[in-house]
Amino acid sequence: MHPVVFLPGMMCDARLFRHQVSVFSKERAVQVGCLTGADNIQQLAHNVLCTAPNEFALAGLSMGGIVAMEIIRQAPERVTHLALMDTNPLPEPDDVRITRAEQVIRVNAEGLEHVMRDELKPNYLADGPHHAEVLELCMAMAIDLGAKTFTKQSHAITNRHDQRTTLQQVEVPTLILTGDCDRLCPMDRHTLMHNLIPDSTLVVIPNAGHLPTLEQPSLTTNAMQKWLQEA
Repeated sequence: MHPVVFLPGMMCDARLFRHQVSVFSKERAVQVGCLTGADNIQQLAHNVLCTAPNEFALAGLSMGGIVAMEIIRQAPERVTHLALMDTNPLPEPDDVRITRAEQVIRVNAEGLEHVMRDELKPNYLADGPHHAEVLELCMAMAIDLGAKTFTKQSHAITNRHDQRTTLQQVEVPTLILTGDCDRLCPMDRHTLMHNLIPDSTLVVIPNAGHLPTLEQPSLTTNAMQKWLQEA
């Protein structure tokens, strides 16, 4: 079985995929990439490729999905399966660029925890019985990564490239997955990716926001297991 490389979202680490890693590691090698070593998507993708197996299934969520698209642009021959979750193939709109720049300023002036708790994390999740638990885990991941990582990752996402042409060239089994309540990467981004990639599978996870791997782990893992079984 091919190994799986997971790529976490902005200000997240391997804990974002803790449920999936627990299941998949029983049958295959699993690796979680680090997206903290550069402030541009191209270099982050290169860094992942330097430590990844020769061939691997690739799953990225949010910023991790953006890096995954760049990886398959740089080295399509190494990717056996592709999963793009709660992500966006389009470049950053001008109004969002301004918002991100303001957030970086506030993080450095007021502290990371204040900005994450009041402005970002509440928008990530759907309402549900585990909302508070997942939110606290998100805060823990963000605080552990720190303000410098927030600044680098914000810069990388702000200056990302349009990957629509890349997606039109994808020829491996592809899963497009999103939570039905994702407010950060709305449904039209996922139908766009689904339409760009021939024979891709679109899965919408109910009662989940931007982080279905944590909000609805069983449903998300089941969808990913079916994806990995595709030839």
